[in-house]
Amino acid sequence: MPYEPDLDENIFSKSWEGETKRLTVSVYSYNKGPKKLQITRENRDAQGEFRFAKLGRLSKDELDPLLPMLQEAAKHLD
Repeated sequence: MPYEPDLDENIFSKSWEGETKRLTVSVYSYNKGPKKLQITRENRDAQGEFRFAKLGRLSKDELDPLLPMLQEAAKHLD
């Protein structure tokens, strides 16, 4: 069964933006299924636009704003 974007419900989303990067914590439910947490990272390119990047490892500067967003998102997973 192919992915259908209209079945993907965004329940929660919050972002933190730094000078050159943005982290987003979201909770989604696909086709009324179990709620799942998603963390994305975007880096700013030479033109100033954000581009998707692998999450990989986090620095302390990224972790500090991420933790409160994760705690808030966890409340939406119940």
